[in-house]
Amino acid sequence: MFTGIIEEVGTLCEMKKGAVSAAVRIRCRKVLKETGIGDSIAVNGICLTVTSLAEDSFTADVMAETIRRSSLSETAVPGKVNLERAMAAHGRFGGHIVSGHIDGCGRIMEIRQEENAVWYTVGADKKLLRYIVEKGSVALDGISLTVAEVTEKDFKVSVIPHTRQETSLVDKSIGSILNIECDVVGKYVEKFLSGRETERPKSTLTEDFLMEHGFF
Repeated sequence: MFTGIIEEVGTLCEMKKGAVSAAVRIRCRKVLKETGIGDSIAVNGICLTVTSLAEDSFTADVMAETIRRSSLSETAVPGKVNLERAMAAHGRFGGHIVSGHIDGCGRIMEIRQEENAVWYTVGADKKLLRYIVEKGSVALDGISLTVAEVTEKDFKVSVIPHTRQETSLVDKSIGSILNIECDVVGKYVEKFLSGRETERPKSTLTEDFLMEHGFF
């Protein structure tokens, strides 16, 4: 599990593409501390498993499903990527629950300055927007952000200077693609409620039955 609080901006320095998968190498420093082979690191919000470690980098395998769901295959090499180690059990919960499982991608439609904040309008598919709620949480390229507004075709977030400067958002422009992870709570609630509707047994209670037994 992650929190969406970015620890470091690393560099995607190598990507070996297969037919439908890839292997990547990320140059970094901070997130290597106390990290071992088999540990999880979120790369632009994508939970990847460390397969090897060097003094200044780590490698990870990327399966086909991750390539299809995320923007990783379109990330420039070399290119900046947001990094976060999996949350330690004794750690502080600074953002929101982030699984590192990307739901899909969105595209920056507008960037607007408002005094010390920067507004980003992100266009996304309706199947993603259904889980994005005003004043709820969303992870964009692994960054925990609060949704300020939602329409039928996009949503808006407002970003403080520190978040923008300490993440890859500082280099994003109109047209840039972002990984989106919707709030996991909403997805589980929908699944639970839809399951109850489909599994609920059909009632045999009828008006005739009630009349026959003196309820009318």
